[in-house]
Amino acid sequence: MWNHLIRRLLVCLFLGAALWGRDATIPIVLVHGFIGWGPEELGSYRYWGGSEDLAQTLRDSGFTVFVVSVGPVSSNWDRAVEVYTQLKGGQVDYGKRHAETFGIIQKPEGKTYPGLYPEWDEHHPVHFIGHSMGGQTIRMLDYLLTHVIYADEENQIPEASSLLGQEHHGWIRSITTLATPHDGTTLSDLVTRSIPFLQYVLGLAAMVGSDYYNFDLEQWGFERKPDESWMEYFERMKNHPAWKTKNISAWDLSVEGARQLNTRVQADPEVYYFSFVFRNTHRDSATGAEIPDSDMNIILRMRARIIGSEVAFFADGTATDSTWFPNDGVVNTRSQYGPTTGLNGPDPIAEYHEGEPLIKGQWYTIGPLRMDHWRSVGHGKFTPRQRQELVQLYLQHCKRLMKLP
Repeated sequence: MWNHLIRRLLVCLFLGAALWGRDATIPIVLVHGFIGWGPEELGSYRYWGGSEDLAQTLRDSGFTVFVVSVGPVSSNWDRAVEVYTQLKGGQVDYGKRHAETFGIIQKPEGKTYPGLYPEWDEHHPVHFIGHSMGGQTIRMLDYLLTHVIYADEENQIPEASSLLGQEHHGWIRSITTLATPHDGTTLSDLVTRSIPFLQYVLGLAAMVGSDYYNFDLEQWGFERKPDESWMEYFERMKNHPAWKTKNISAWDLSVEGARQLNTRVQADPEVYYFSFVFRNTHRDSATGAEIPDSDMNIILRMRARIIGSEVAFFADGTATDSTWFPNDGVVNTRSQYGPTTGLNGPDPIAEYHEGEPLIKGQWYTIGPLRMDHWRSVGHGKFTPRQRQELVQLYLQHCKRLMKLP
């Protein structure tokens, strides 16, 4: 016991000494993906780390880390506003025009936060790390920070909120995405509304002895009723009219929704970008389709086969091709490198090489790494060595962020 504590203390002192001389005071913010949850939900089972608290491990190693909890099925716009408000503090304000367009509550009473990092500004920037849809959300947040959003159709009256009505440059130092569907996923509707994902969350809830999970859809006037079972809560959510709008995860995760996001949101020339890419399928020589690797989470295998053999269509009638077949069980591997489908052209994307000079406004890719969608954030069965390798992946990257020029 004492040897373990002493070793941990020595690691913290060693890493801390190495980091404080650089920019270790710049916080790291973790943003979960679709159907994700915050540190106060599902008991001690963490989105970031599963049975082990990855955020705390990073803190123990000398990093300042904040974990936000945003709407697990909400749109990237709504989630981005929630990230901003949770960090700065105050009342969530989705914007007058946005609220009127989609028929939501502009300022839901239940969404007020004390602020995880009220100091956040151009003099106190942050590093963002997002898993899955969390990467899209961070990109949307950067767009909202650096553009004035108007409350009227004539674009004359800025929104009243501090986020939407002003430009905020230099607030984000870097954006890192893991398994993010930058170009969408070819099975967005199945991904967002399928029973396998319900089974996954229900299984986690049963395992940790907690059914506390919130879809955070107060902006739609949707809340869990007293004494309502988790299944009843889910069924009401699944049948909510929000799914028929473009202000929901299903749209943002679709290939056409992602194309429209990529057209609006382009790489910020003031931000460093990294993308971790994952693949957990291989080509079936008999059919040419992609099939799951043997270590893929069993819940993801059927979906991996479908992603690995079917195409999706854009609004103009064009379709994806076989380069979209490799996947991690949820997201097409091709989609994870960076945004490429926007009508203004792809973001600059290059493979990361240790030691090479980095430039802002360009994506640096790492991978593909052989993990499924959930293993990339610590879920599933791990040997002690595999768990340590995953932790080292995060530690190494966090140290990389602190060394950015």
